Amino acid sequence: IPLLLGLDIIHGHRTIFPIPLGETAAFDPVLWEATAREAAKEGAADGLHLTFAPMLDVARDPRWGRIAEGPGEDPYVGQAMARAKVKGFQGGRLDGADTLAACAKHYCAYGAPTAGRDYASTDVTQRALREIYLPPFEAALGAGVATIMPAFSSIDGIPLSAHQGLLKDYLRGKLGFDGVLVSDYNAIAELIHHGVAADLVEAAALALKAGIDIDMMANAYHDGLPAALERGLVAMADIDTSVRRVLRLKEQLGLFDDPFSRGGTESATVLAARRQLAREAATRSIVLLKNDGAALPLGEGRLAVIGPLADAAGEMRGCWSAAGVASDCVSALAGLRFALPHRSILYAPGVDIESDDESGIAAAAAL
Repeated sequence: IPLLLGLDIIHGHRTIFPIPLGETAAFDPVLWEATAREAAKEGAADGLHLTFAPMLDVARDPRWGRIAEGPGEDPYVGQAMARAKVKGFQGGRLDGADTLAACAKHYCAYGAPTAGRDYASTDVTQRALREIYLPPFEAALGAGVATIMPAFSSIDGIPLSAHQGLLKDYLRGKLGFDGVLVSDYNAIAELIHHGVAADLVEAAALALKAGIDIDMMANAYHDGLPAALERGLVAMADIDTSVRRVLRLKEQLGLFDDPFSRGGTESATVLAARRQLAREAATRSIVLLKNDGAALPLGEGRLAVIGPLADAAGEMRGCWSAAGVASDCVSALAGLRFALPHRSILYAPGVDIESDDESGIAAAAAL
């Protein structure tokens, strides 16, 4: 039985496109689909079959640390992005040599944790759930998404990895999703920390009964399901149902016919065209601000570049940069100095990216 190889290709694989929150600013589903299509081609060329994207978490609290990965605050935009990204990743048919199975995540309301704290519980009304947080996932289903990933978090005190109401009853029952549900990283084992499972055996049983087919990295199914079967917590029919879903996905991807159909070297012309698309996407995603009323004292003779990220080339890849290479990147400071060789450009980091050292603030303010 062939392996199913997946990776988080969120905004490009080798060629990096703008982060989803930035790309959203272009408000162009055609562009969104095009960048996903090219990312799928690169991922497939590296032998991958599945991307854990798109992230469709509507988020309205900027304190949440993962807001960069999703479509922002508007469920309508989230729906449009869901359709475009699923279509781009999956192409015309899943068994194409340049396609990836998409994974809509994190189902659902993961972008609305208490106080914006990642992994914190979610407390939303049923109306908000159905009008704001569920529509992007419903759009992904309409576009034929192959897999869905439940969130780490809980709703009304029930962890999504064990939420039969939202997974089995609503997603599979009412919406008719018969694709693969894949857990987030170690999420099934974390049911123990949620306080709903006493051990890995109970955690595995809860997740399987809720409809989750693939256990990502917790080894809960491998280590816990045999004992769960012996205890009567699950039936063999439950296991068979999930096995059939996973095998069907592998068949849809063409892995039984040729497990090595993906993979290969792309031409320099193709890579150059893809980089040009990345440039176009970045240009159209930039938000320009006017300095009306001289709110900032910007003179004509020189430029001040302030902030630690301005001279951090590798950080230009953004979060979840997959196979992106830091040495390929140009920092904002280096780019300005190259484009404006005759302009005086002063730079001060001000602060460090990770430490609480404030000793450089005065020098930055004095520029």
